[in-house]
Amino acid sequence: MEASAPPPSSSSGDRTLVEAALRILNAEDPWVKASLGEATAKQWFDGLISRPYDPSVNLPVPERPARLSNVKLVAPSLMPKLGKAGSLQSRQAILHSLAHTESWAIDLSWDIIARFGKEEAMPRSFFDDFVKVAQDEGRHFTLLSGRLQELGSFYGALPAHDGLWDSAIQTSNSLLARLAVEHCVHEARGLDVLPTTISRFRNGGDDATADLLETVVYPEEVTHCAAGVKWFKYLCQRTQQGSPQDKDVQEDKKLQAPDQLSAATNENSEANLDPVIDTFHAIVRTHFRGPLKPPFNEQARQAAGFGPEWYKPLAVKEFGLAE
Repeated sequence: MEASAPPPSSSSGDRTLVEAALRILNAEDPWVKASLGEATAKQWFDGLISRPYDPSVNLPVPERPARLSNVKLVAPSLMPKLGKAGSLQSRQAILHSLAHTESWAIDLSWDIIARFGKEEAMPRSFFDDFVKVAQDEGRHFTLLSGRLQELGSFYGALPAHDGLWDSAIQTSNSLLARLAVEHCVHEARGLDVLPTTISRFRNGGDDATADLLETVVYPEEVTHCAAGVKWFKYLCQRTQQGSPQDKDVQEDKKLQAPDQLSAATNENSEANLDPVIDTFHAIVRTHFRGPLKPPFNEQARQAAGFGPEWYKPLAVKEFGLAE
């Protein structure tokens, strides 16, 4: 059954955002992670937590976040089929899978803040974006697990796999790789499959779940993919310009860094993106197993700033797609 830990207070002694992120990563209960994340996001955006990190302190980030042991974990190849939402059992299985994905998405969002923000001297808007992503993912988990209970099941009732965190471990030494694999490839794959999932729930007579996915989860996941693309471009363009990384402070003039860098590179934006996309292809081929599999949700991917030039070449060799 769902853990019964009470939601934490919205006030905390965290002096920096990274301290708060680590507190969330070290919480076992996903409902507590979601509640702590909501409280932390409010504190951050209200200015109650004002500093992203303390430049004089190095805080260890766990290789694997704390997790409850109530979910039976199996290899992805051993996962039972989810079905097509035509039965209650299938709808429960799909919702359980979605809730599990969102539970890891909470940890991934706080991990990227704690692991890479100080190390890569990222501007404040990087922290803003991923706090918002983390806040969304926590809400998604809470809503989906709540809906699962309404359908007579609960998170932990079915097996799941931890493929998302396997990818996180493989990209733990590179922010570029983490953004490419987790926040572009995996997030974009979610955009590819969600419309079909929504249709299946609706065709199965479950309009409540379909509406939740269509009006809350789907549009917000587009913005999450967009954050990954935005900051991948930023890091590549910063490297091209040779911008110094200030490891100690985040200056106010850096707050709009992604826009400034994009405007400053040169006037031919398509030419500017060529090395960025080449870098993306090289990183995905190195850190992601296998090709990207169509069909692709080109409309949603485009809305996230992720045009076909980013992903179709990664499927061409194996699937014979036309570029």
